[in-house]
Amino acid sequence: MFDAMILNNVTPITGNGQTNIYLKNGKQLPLGGVAASALQLDFGGALAFPGLVNSHDHLDFNLFPQLGDKTYNNYTEWGNYIHTNYKQEIEAVLKVPSALRVSWGIFKNLLCGVTTVVNHGEHLVVKNAPITIEQGHSIHSLQFEKWWKLKLNNPLKRKMPATIHIGEGDDNLANNEIDQLNHWNLLHKKLIGVHGIAMTGEQAKKFEALVWCPESNYFLFNKTARIDHLKNHTTILFGTDSTLTGNWNIWDHIRLARKTKMLTDAELYNSMYPRRAFCNLTDGHHDGAIVVTKKQPATNVFESFYATNPSDILLVIHHSQIRLFDASLLDQLKGIDLRNFSQVTINGCCKYIEGDLPGLMQQIKSYYPEAVFPVSAN
Repeated sequence: MFDAMILNNVTPITGNGQTNIYLKNGKQLPLGGVAASALQLDFGGALAFPGLVNSHDHLDFNLFPQLGDKTYNNYTEWGNYIHTNYKQEIEAVLKVPSALRVSWGIFKNLLCGVTTVVNHGEHLVVKNAPITIEQGHSIHSLQFEKWWKLKLNNPLKRKMPATIHIGEGDDNLANNEIDQLNHWNLLHKKLIGVHGIAMTGEQAKKFEALVWCPESNYFLFNKTARIDHLKNHTTILFGTDSTLTGNWNIWDHIRLARKTKMLTDAELYNSMYPRRAFCNLTDGHHDGAIVVTKKQPATNVFESFYATNPSDILLVIHHSQIRLFDASLLDQLKGIDLRNFSQVTINGCCKYIEGDLPGLMQQIKSYYPEAVFPVSAN
């Protein structure tokens, strides 16, 4: 689309004051020797940061409403409960073809400024996605994965970290299965746990990382992992899980995490940028992704960052491509081919997003008329 562009007058999340960012072929370069043809965009002090990494999602489960109406002891109790008490709701969503459900899961993340998402579950075949989708060695859980011991010790995947729901609950089952997993890790694979509510510091030492999904945890169990303690024993990453147990907006999840005060502002920020935790994800900045959002007045950069919502996002760049932009930038984006974009409105703000999101929503509603989306088509 644009080989080179300059983001003028942006405020980086790290650094001092406003600066200009020169991007060429997906890389950030010094401002000297800027190409004369570079697209110039001015943001008047808006906040800039790398695209978010959502380290745990189920892309095909994001059309579900939150299912559950009480506090559960562990994930098996919840799973059995919803399949008994929400059978019709589950069947209604599953009538939507998987490809459409996955596409909405991708758009859900992009709308929030997520440019890399780690999908947990069966391997998905997704072509030309506007964000990076990481899919490593997924094992659902000890209780719901019949052959988990064989999958864990598959010699063909020995070098791939295994990601698994573990310790998801507040009882002996949740705690004991963590030791059981470690006992059967015969190949000493790197383990990435998800949730870890029942996890102790000693158990955490056996894990390469723990993905924290606080909104999901509070919804199901009215508590979350002791991240303030576990952070001393393993790397903490951040994830949302699907809309089965949390709302669509990752920024609400992030603010809930911040409210617990179990991580400092800097630690919470860093949890959204993994370093070599997953098999292919070498760095949270690996896709050259940048997000620019409105800066909240009279706030420091962290206060502004944590106050962000999807309606505040002005620009999302991923793999040298503009994937989303606010209508306020339209006059500056001379030469952009709008045929590649569709218009949607979020909280009264018009966004141009790559792909046919209104068409997708219409297709989904033909299978699932009850579908509710957080955006409306223009």
